[in-house]
Amino acid sequence: MTTVTTQEIAKFRSTFANYPQAMQALDLIEDCDGDLEDATMTLAIKAGQQPEIENSEWLDSLARKWRSLICQSELRADLLEGSVDKLMEQIQKNPTFPTILATPVLLYVFKQGIPDFCEPLDSVIE
Repeated sequence: MTTVTTQEIAKFRSTFANYPQAMQALDLIEDCDGDLEDATMTLAIKAGQQPEIENSEWLDSLARKWRSLICQSELRADLLEGSVDKLMEQIQKNPTFPTILATPVLLYVFKQGIPDFCEPLDSVIE
């Protein structure tokens, strides 16, 4: 189970302040006591998806699907500085990534550590 604390949620509220759907997702994550997997499943169902595997596996699988987008060098540099604006812009342009799921996925990535999360992709690119 991946959890975020109320302090982390407060920090992410300022990071995602310009994104109403992200704020809704943060409210739900807070309602789920910081449990990212539970919140992500609820958000996925609201987005019309039907996750058929265990919560923790599904969030990890979803994050891996988004890895090629999240780990682009120009977006990664911004993420490392705490800025999500360019990534959120890309996600909103991409219909295969429901925007409502961006927040829990990004929190999951931040919890994993951006360098660690992107490392498998880096080894393929090299």
